[in-house]
Amino acid sequence: MDLSLDRPDGYLFVRRVGESGITLIDRELTDSFLLAPDQAVEHWPVHEIGSLGAEHVETLLALQPELVLLGTGSRQAFPPAAFMAGFLRKGIGLEAMDNAAAARTYNLLAGEGRRVVAAFILGAHS
Repeated sequence: MDLSLDRPDGYLFVRRVGESGITLIDRELTDSFLLAPDQAVEHWPVHEIGSLGAEHVETLLALQPELVLLGTGSRQAFPPAAFMAGFLRKGIGLEAMDNAAAARTYNLLAGEGRRVVAAFILGAHS
């Protein structure tokens, strides 16, 4: 599914979400990654929703989000309570959705100048 035809200025964006990868501007990524308007962190070591824990919260918080979007693969799934609690304690919103919905929401919010961070789970178990 193509998400963007034009390249917006000022932030990194998702162009396409496919079965096996996500195209970030003009480069397809096939491994889980984190995306902020000003940077991408490749090879995020999470390949299934159940492996998320408190230790992954700090990595995301280091990107200074006001909201975190969690792309959980081809279907929506919810992360473990310990992961969600890490954001709740800091007053940071966390929304879990499938990768296509997370990409659309990220593009919209980043385009509005919001400090959104998206975490996309890709791999054999997404």
